Amino acid sequence: MSKANLTNMSKNEIRFTKMHGIGNDYIYIDCTEAETPSPQKLAIEMSPRHTSVGADGVILVCRSEKADLGMRIFNSDGSEALMCGNGIRCVAKFAYDHQLTAKTNLSIETLAGIKTVSLIKDEASGEVTGATVDMGEPVLECADIPVYSPVNVKRMIEYPVQTEQGEVVVTAVSVGNPHAVIWVDSIEQAPVHTLGPKLEHNPMWPNRANIEFAHVLSPSKIEMRVWERGSGETMACGTGACACAIAAIATGRCERKVDVILPGGTLNIYWNPDNNHVYMTGPAVTVFDGTYTPHFTKTD
Repeated sequence: MSKANLTNMSKNEIRFTKMHGIGNDYIYIDCTEAETPSPQKLAIEMSPRHTSVGADGVILVCRSEKADLGMRIFNSDGSEALMCGNGIRCVAKFAYDHQLTAKTNLSIETLAGIKTVSLIKDEASGEVTGATVDMGEPVLECADIPVYSPVNVKRMIEYPVQTEQGEVVVTAVSVGNPHAVIWVDSIEQAPVHTLGPKLEHNPMWPNRANIEFAHVLSPSKIEMRVWERGSGETMACGTGACACAIAAIATGRCERKVDVILPGGTLNIYWNPDNNHVYMTGPAVTVFDGTYTPHFTKTD
């Protein structure tokens, strides 16, 4: 994947599109042509909700030598993420709406590998309203997630972890990003803002982790909240929804097709037993277009 470039820059202005997938909002920038200032600094500067554009971060739509397009994801704290399930749906819609591709089935390169995205269009208007993403095979082996355990277990499923708030039982899984799924009796009372950041930075995760607090409503329905590494609590997390579905299916709590309800909306997850791939379906929405002038310079 080519390095990120910001296109349409004139007198330091950056053209962007604000988009969201069930409330997981990012600032999308066409980076297929021109040079870029620091995307890390740009994410930190543009993400604050009360003093700037406001978002969970910045996503750059890039050229790729291996796929139809590439994407790079920068969280609101400037850290770079490997994959974003809600973001990749919006990247596909962005590319189609901005005539970067005429394909409705396209490949997108991420730092977690190449993913295939199939756009969903409204029959009456022809507008792209969402997408289904082939997220690939989930990773449950600790060494590949990666996650460390004191006794070097191969898989961390329903595994007790000691924290400052006592013992919690986690299931570790990667769907491009590392996740810890914790089952709770009530997501409203889940310790998202206290336990979430503690577990995100726990030494067991060499690259930090996303922390999900989930509750099973039925064999086909889960509700969850998420503490995302680098962003805090967000309205939704696509890879997190997949992680919760995988954890629920792996522990016998749910069936292969699961609706995952997040604060921002619902994602449909299917773990296909034939090829072991996880498929995520959900909306992609454009909020507004705008221009932004960075306060930092290329030499900052």
